[in-house]
Amino acid sequence: MKKLLISPSKMTLGEQENQIYQNILKQSSELSLNLMAVKVENHPDDFLPWCYELLNASRDRMNYDLLEPQQLPILKKLHDQLISAISFLQVKTLRIAPWPVVSVFVEQHKDVIALDEQLRLVDYIKSIREQSLKDMIPEDLLAFSGKHMASLDPSTYNFDVEWFASTKSAKSFHQMLSDLPGDFDAALANIPLEGDITQYEYQQFVAAYSKVFTDNNEKPTLAPATRLLAMRRPDLFTPITNNRLDALCGALGVPKLKNSDFERYWQDIVKGIQAMSWYKMANASNELEEQLVAIKALIPCFFYYADTKTPDSSNYIKLLSKPKRSTTTTGKTQRRGKESAEILVDRALAADDIPEHIRSKRDSIINEVQKGRGVNETISLMRTIF
Repeated sequence: MKKLLISPSKMTLGEQENQIYQNILKQSSELSLNLMAVKVENHPDDFLPWCYELLNASRDRMNYDLLEPQQLPILKKLHDQLISAISFLQVKTLRIAPWPVVSVFVEQHKDVIALDEQLRLVDYIKSIREQSLKDMIPEDLLAFSGKHMASLDPSTYNFDVEWFASTKSAKSFHQMLSDLPGDFDAALANIPLEGDITQYEYQQFVAAYSKVFTDNNEKPTLAPATRLLAMRRPDLFTPITNNRLDALCGALGVPKLKNSDFERYWQDIVKGIQAMSWYKMANASNELEEQLVAIKALIPCFFYYADTKTPDSSNYIKLLSKPKRSTTTTGKTQRRGKESAEILVDRALAADDIPEHIRSKRDSIINEVQKGRGVNETISLMRTIF
């Protein structure tokens, strides 16, 4: 372990990498006796695999029984530092990587980043993108804006809506969006659904978006705005989240954005990514690359740290794993509005494999879905009965 800890001092590290290493070393010093007890056989020569090895050793091979309670937060901070470092180093490769290298990376990591599930979210957003936010059912609005709730039926929303950028903690944003969806439509109307977007058009969006908040004595924040922009134009806008901002800005070589830096987001993030070689030369030679080219501004999200546990952290997977509701339970069931229930049921009944006698039970199915039962669950029940 000692050899592993000091090995980066013999690597050729840039200024940012060296600062990251020093911070990790400082954090590790408070766990030195515990770390020394971990056997290490892999000694990488490069900093990125070194971060992976130290993370693996300190998280998966350490004897937690020997840790004092006060050491657990220290260990957690070490893991957070290593995960942030890995994200930074992987996103940084985008500054020099050609398109083939980028697409191969995504394909090679498709399982750990839950790529299929993320692409299902992309496809769903594409199917509702031309709708106004005002006309969306509440569940679709949650999917577009990036907030998971238990009301999202996993048989319809077979993905975690919070992939790419979660906005769950942006309470004032979601309150404004719920109360004034038409005002957000007016802001997004400045962003064309196709073609290039000028800085002026972006600035018009920012002005209209900000006005929604200032008119209601709230502060406009950047992160949720980037989620809306990225879902409207995933080929041009990269969403940001506070927990990944250090890694993204560091990787792009720009100062960390504040949550009010709308102008710098355009210059440093949007235009910075668009200037990269892989972005400019992106072209499709297979089906996966066709999907990636259409959402190429989202590709940096695939370069953040992920491991074999990442797919299981999906809210969609967690919903699938929840026990089926019991008829004897006294807990509250998530009810749906009639309009939402009708739209969700009609989408399901439009499938080619639905027999006519099940379609004739539409009103009964809608009633059950309104009560909170899943659409597919209800249709399966109807098939069993009839």
